[in-house]
Amino acid sequence: MTIQILKSKIHRARITQAELNYVGSITIDPELMEVANLIEGEKVHVLNVNNGERLETYVITGKRGSGEICINGPAARKMYVGDLVIIVSFAVMDFEEAKTFKPWICFPDPENHPIKS
Repeated sequence: MTIQILKSKIHRARITQAELNYVGSITIDPELMEVANLIEGEKVHVLNVNNGERLETYVITGKRGSGEICINGPAARKMYVGDLVIIVSFAVMDFEEAKTFKPWICFPDPENHPIKS
C-alpha cells in the first residue's frame, strides 16, 4: 500500500508580490526551496493564513537571497502582498517507509529568509 505524506513545508512565509498577468505558479527564493527540499516545477499547495484560501500550483525558482514569495496568475486575486502563507508538498511512498519518514520544514524569518538553527 502507498500513501501520500507531507514531504516539504515552508511555514508562514509572507507574500512579497502578486502578478495577475502571468501564466500561473508561485515564485520562491531558492534559499527557501533548498531548506524545504522543493524543486522547480514541483506541485505545491499554498494555504493562506489570512483568509483561509487554499490552492494548488507549481514552483518557479526566484532570485537567491531575495526573500521572494510571488503569487502568479489568477491566484493573485485570492492572495495578497503581506499575507502569510504555508507552502506544502506531498510525496507518495510505501506505508512502512512513511512511518519513519521525516519531512523538510523551513521556518522563514519576517523577511522570508530561512532561520538558521
